[in-house]
Amino acid sequence: MKIPAAGPAFALFAGASLWAVVWYPYRVLAQAGLDGIWATALTYGLALVVGALIFRGEVRAFLAMPRLGWVMALAIGWSNLAYVLAVLEGEVMRVLLLFYLAPIWTVPIARIVLGEKLDAAGAAAVGFALAGAAVMLWRPELGAPALSTKSEWLAMAAGFFFALGNVLVRRLDTMTDAGKSIAIWVGVTLCALAYLPASAMSVGAASNAALSQWSVVGGVGLALVAMSLALQYGLSRMPANRAIVILLVELPVAALAAWLLAGEVPRPQDWLGGALIVAATLIKAK
Repeated sequence: MKIPAAGPAFALFAGASLWAVVWYPYRVLAQAGLDGIWATALTYGLALVVGALIFRGEVRAFLAMPRLGWVMALAIGWSNLAYVLAVLEGEVMRVLLLFYLAPIWTVPIARIVLGEKLDAAGAAAVGFALAGAAVMLWRPELGAPALSTKSEWLAMAAGFFFALGNVLVRRLDTMTDAGKSIAIWVGVTLCALAYLPASAMSVGAASNAALSQWSVVGGVGLALVAMSLALQYGLSRMPANRAIVILLVELPVAALAAWLLAGEVPRPQDWLGGALIVAATLIKAK
């Protein structure tokens, strides 16, 4: 059956829009006493259970996936965990723009993993991304750009692991959309569980907080299933240069949501740095 041209585009739009606002329920959970580590473990664990039940036939294929699939799953797992922790501590748009520094990391990773050579477009993309990062992170007292908060370090790490995971996804072209989604849910859940010792919450306290907000935890878990499948569906059926343009809708949606829901207004240097980072993304997409 022929797939309508608008289907993949709508899937990407919906998935990106969901990712642009998913920070808000995590903040709701944090305000209710459930920290980001436990919230990530529970919501992605729920997504894994629901996804495995829906796609039971894919579980065996997931268990038989190559070692590179596990590397991809854990890379994106750390990326998602770091992103959640970053948006709980920092400003949404600042975190998201640092997350979007993927061109800086994608070029050398793709060179090592895929053997891709650095062309003029890749060099330009890295240059624009570096310029955008320098503008956003500029500290007048130092006379140089520098990461100054834990949330900025987490956002930068999230972007790196996201770039690594995406490059590895390109190597795993034999996996289905559902298979890749299951791998990602497993990866995030495992990373969150591994990081639980860093949480100050006991199992009992986390359970009580989660039960008091069961509707939010359940809603986020189901949204993660829908978001992951939508993104995998769209990315697998649309040229990368068109897909990245649609995914950039995440930035204005996140900016509007951060303003309306959290009262956050980006600084002028964030707008300028963000524009350079968007330009880098668009150049890399050509």
